[in-house]
Amino acid sequence: MGHALLAGERRKRITAADVSRSLELLGSLNIRPDDSGLRLAIDDWIGLARSQQLSVCDATYLALAMREGIPLATLDTALRRAARRVGVTIVPT
Repeated sequence: MGHALLAGERRKRITAADVSRSLELLGSLNIRPDDSGLRLAIDDWIGLARSQQLSVCDATYLALAMREGIPLATLDTALRRAARRVGVTIVPT
């Protein structure tokens, strides 16, 4: 999220105040970190990235959605296509 917010600010799509408000809203959500077996997961993420032609970063999002059985929210076209291929639901835009 930090990457997306900062990119939006740099591109003048949102202000620094918008970034701060967004971070406050994110902090109020019930989000928990994923700390399950990082070392083992990296091999899986790389394999998923290879098979779906994604960045490793995007593969981590897809792997989490697959493991947790939750929908994926993204505007990235390649990630949306990969999610559909593996049966992950996409949050409508």
